Amino acid sequence: MINDTYRHKGLRKILVDEIKKHGIVDENVLSAINKVPRHLFMESGFIEFAYKDSAFPIGSGQTISQPYTVAVQSELLEIKKGDKVLEVGTGSGYQAAVLFEMGAKIFTIERQHNLFLKSQILLKKLGYKLQFFFGDGYKGLPTYGPFDKIIITAGAPFIPEELKLQLKIGGILVIPVGENSQKMTKLVKVSENEYKTTEHGDFSFVPFLKGKSK
Repeated sequence: MINDTYRHKGLRKILVDEIKKHGIVDENVLSAINKVPRHLFMESGFIEFAYKDSAFPIGSGQTISQPYTVAVQSELLEIKKGDKVLEVGTGSGYQAAVLFEMGAKIFTIERQHNLFLKSQILLKKLGYKLQFFFGDGYKGLPTYGPFDKIIITAGAPFIPEELKLQLKIGGILVIPVGENSQKMTKLVKVSENEYKTTEHGDFSFVPFLKGKSK
């Protein structure tokens, strides 16, 4: 049984109001964050903090992103119903759940095997139908592309060329770029070899690593 109480729902509403105050205006994003039971994506010891606007550890050196950060990335993606989205870095599965609630069709890839398994079990239990892959996010999923949108949920030193190639023309890629802290970067594929990039504030992410872990 999924434990999502009136108290949890009330706390989510407060969280959504807080995110709104920080400048998120996309109603689709706010509605999705209001629906996803974030407390179920966290280690049990942190459940009381689930609706604070903060990042928390989820094991394997990873974190569940701050809800505001999830909202920023989701808003920048400009999700339309039925968009085919590649998510690089499943992590806890929270970001994927938000995008699913927004109407996206998600292909998500994770390099940490235990998170890959854990997020699958949870998301399936919650009724989120996603396609899961265990692998190297730098390579993306060329056989499943091209994608309408691509989201990277870890700090990358640069935008991987292979991911740019897997984007449809007119598609959007959102990635935090930088070594110690990151600039949230939105890349729009204007033509086969022309891209337009814009920056959207400073953030702090765990590093985007190459290869699969055991």
